[in-house]
Amino acid sequence: MANTGAFPASAGQPQYSGNFIPAIWAGKLVSKFYGTTVFGAIANTDYEGLIKAMGDTVHIRTVPSITIKTYYKGMNLSVDNPDSPGVDLPINKGKYFAFIVDDVDKIQSDLKLMDQWSNDASEQMKIAIDTLVLGDVYADVAATNKGVAAGAKSGAFDLGVPGTSIALTKTNVLDYIVDMGTVLDEANVPETGRWLVIPAWVAGLIKKSDLKDASLAGDNQSVMRNGRLGMIDRFTLYSSNHVATVADGAYTCYYIMAGTRHGITFASQMTEVETLRAQSTFGNIVRGLNIFGYKVVKGDALALLYGRKG
Repeated sequence: MANTGAFPASAGQPQYSGNFIPAIWAGKLVSKFYGTTVFGAIANTDYEGLIKAMGDTVHIRTVPSITIKTYYKGMNLSVDNPDSPGVDLPINKGKYFAFIVDDVDKIQSDLKLMDQWSNDASEQMKIAIDTLVLGDVYADVAATNKGVAAGAKSGAFDLGVPGTSIALTKTNVLDYIVDMGTVLDEANVPETGRWLVIPAWVAGLIKKSDLKDASLAGDNQSVMRNGRLGMIDRFTLYSSNHVATVADGAYTCYYIMAGTRHGITFASQMTEVETLRAQSTFGNIVRGLNIFGYKVVKGDALALLYGRKG
């Protein structure tokens, strides 16, 4: 007999479980684990206050590069007219949620369903946006900061391309992190505020690498003891399950990005969050709309490694 949870009844006796006898719900909901979002840490939000509605475009003025020339006594000066094209940040993305809380459930439940579900919607919104951003912006990394000849000065670093991905292992993962840092160095990217977004399995490789020796990492405790990756070669590391992937032959390959907040700008505005009475039933509808946009405004402030599990 299937285990239905109802107390067994004699033949011919009615079974009320599930009809008149309510199920007893646990007083505390099972904790829900949300993916860690990173877009707030890797992108600047300098223009967020300028957007009003879907379809807006923020016109971003860029700073021109001034040419430095050699001077000789008595020479006629050559005067430049500095000019730099602007960058448009389109606010052309939108995500929404909508759910209904039935009046009966609201009264009979000992939980604040509307609050619980609203909090969940907020977290899911962040995850959806995070996945979209990471799955898109890698395409606009400067050509000199990715590929088989990365490095604006030397072209000496192979960071992988489709068809010839980098096989990352616990032996070489630190070397490639250093290479990405050097690629940013050659692009004159500031050392402060650098970040690196990695999938969880790369974080595992780092913990198995030489950094498990605390003396090599320069810490009191190794990453095997405290579980924190912290900073490696000037990068603050963020582990994310939303790193963009693609099927490449027999492998799943990952677009692993590094950079500073100067590279990506992001603007978001939750324009509508409202509660209204449902017309077709008894209950409250909660719905929210988030409009946003993002743009790579400085591609050479980013670096990209195309890698897979070795």
